[in-house]
Amino acid sequence: MYIYNVTINIEETIHDVWLNWMKEEHIPDMLATGKFSKALMSKVLVDEEMGGLTYSVQYTTDSKETLQKYYDEDADHLRAKGNRFAGKFVAFRTELEIVSKQNV
Repeated sequence: MYIYNVTINIEETIHDVWLNWMKEEHIPDMLATGKFSKALMSKVLVDEEMGGLTYSVQYTTDSKETLQKYYDEDADHLRAKGNRFAGKFVAFRTELEIVSKQNV
C-alpha cells in the first residue's frame, strides 16, 4: 500500500472557500478516478512562519503502478482545477510506502 500525501499551506483570506472546494469537489474528484481507496484530510497544528493554514491530505492507493497511472491520466487535469487559487497557496507532494499497520 502507498500513500500519496499532499501538504498545502493556504492563505487565510481564501481559506474557507478553498476548504469547502477541497471537501466538496477536489477530494471526491480524486477518489472518483478509482485509483485511491480513501482520503484523509488533517489540519497541521503547527503555526507556520509564513502564515496561512496548513493541511495534509493523504490518499491511499494499492501500488506504485496505480499511483503512476494517476500521474499519467489524471494529475494535470485535477491540479488545473485548483488554478482558481493560484498565488494563494503552496503545496508539496510526497509518496509514502506503508511499512506496517497496527490497530488496537
